[in-house]
Amino acid sequence: MLEIKEIEVMNLKNAIRGARNPMNSWAKSDSYFNENGEYILGENDLSLAVRLRKAGNDHRKFMRQIFVTMDITAPMYWWKEFDTYKVGTVANSTSTMHKITSAPFDISHFSTDKMDKNTAEFMQGIVEYLEKLRLEFLETKDKQIWYDIIQLLPSSYNQMRTCTMNYENLVNIYHARKNHKLDEWHTFCDYVRELPYADELIICE
Repeated sequence: MLEIKEIEVMNLKNAIRGARNPMNSWAKSDSYFNENGEYILGENDLSLAVRLRKAGNDHRKFMRQIFVTMDITAPMYWWKEFDTYKVGTVANSTSTMHKITSAPFDISHFSTDKMDKNTAEFMQGIVEYLEKLRLEFLETKDKQIWYDIIQLLPSSYNQMRTCTMNYENLVNIYHARKNHKLDEWHTFCDYVRELPYADELIICE
């Protein structure tokens, strides 16, 4: 399971202006804000952006200045893979260390959508035992019980992180993960395809 909310794309106007700096071609810029406050690339600016995109990462530095922020909820096993993309990305997560015992454990807090019936039933028992430990910890504050929770917690536990990255990061992520065996990566790539000018600047196929 993977879900993304609160998607926002920022700084497109400034990134395109910067793309025109090397040739002092600002007078050719034809982009504008529409009635909804969205920045729309004009024909000239979009053509320049596509040419720079195709010329390689030495020429498309402007893409590092198009920022994207989003709230991603995904299982810990997916976050382990996302964490390989450290350069240029920032994430603030909900804390398993500080807040893991603050709310009851429920099966809905875990990614179980790919489990068969027998595994799902076994998982339900683990969740019930985690809740039993949580209640004991709240009563006793015994650190041993806290460790039991942390070390027993399955990697299917869902965590939400607010992530910031740029279009250049997304080029690397999209093309490395679009055919990955984890369905969560396919869902992530589906969201990427919906970003402004994703076809021209990120996917570029």
